[in-house]
Amino acid sequence: KSPSQEFTAVIQAVTPLQSQQQPIFKLIHAVAKSKFCVQIVVLWNCEKPPPPRSKWPSITTSFSIIEGKRKTMSGRFFPHHAIKTDAVLSLDEDSVLSTNEVDFAFIVWQSFPDRIVGYPARSHYWDSGKGRWGYTSKWTNEYSMVLTGAAFYHRYYHHLYTYYLPTSLLSMVDQLANCEDILMNFLISAVTKLPPIKVTQKKQYKETMMQQGSKASRWADPDHFAQRQSCMNSFTSWFGFMPLLHSQLRLDPVLFKDQVSILRKKYRDIERL
Repeated sequence: KSPSQEFTAVIQAVTPLQSQQQPIFKLIHAVAKSKFCVQIVVLWNCEKPPPPRSKWPSITTSFSIIEGKRKTMSGRFFPHHAIKTDAVLSLDEDSVLSTNEVDFAFIVWQSFPDRIVGYPARSHYWDSGKGRWGYTSKWTNEYSMVLTGAAFYHRYYHHLYTYYLPTSLLSMVDQLANCEDILMNFLISAVTKLPPIKVTQKKQYKETMMQQGSKASRWADPDHFAQRQSCMNSFTSWFGFMPLLHSQLRLDPVLFKDQVSILRKKYRDIERL
């Protein structure tokens, strides 16, 4: 009814910390500068033990590391007691976001606290030739999913994801190490009967300089895409219908592209992205 004025950033980390040039360092600094961020939680999902606090960025925002007992993809949506705010900013370790982008997305989420609000949009479609649902990342005027690699949502959905969805779906996600973001979109659309909300135009939201061979480089794997197609149909089968809904709505800051002085614009660096 009255969404919180603060958020907790939850960063999924799957790559060992080897240098301070890694994308996660830049991400932590950008998020910590947000006036709405009260806490940053790193979910350590890597086989190697997490480095000591001294190896992480020096920030004034509350910072903690949670090491999952079971290193699973579904673990990123576990309702940890450490998360105190209603708003959760879900992030992949290689997400690319500026402080302005974080602030603007959070302000939008406050108007739509029951939905996913974020940057990377994807879509589903009916493939009549194969008689099944398809998944696409093509840049079009419509979308039906906002991926949790850079998105806000209410922490209540952590509870629903962990305790409402059947273990068969969670096990499938964990075995594939894929599709947890699609499943969260299915869940929220099924609950709200509404599509997610995309904010501002942003084609690149992933850092491309990840080491080859790491779990994060799975995005370049053709099998990864095929798995996501298969997940769509498995999830639809369990829900009994296709809950995803298409939307053409995109929210941008006022004066986003207007020919006025840059000093009059609130989110100045969004225009340059």
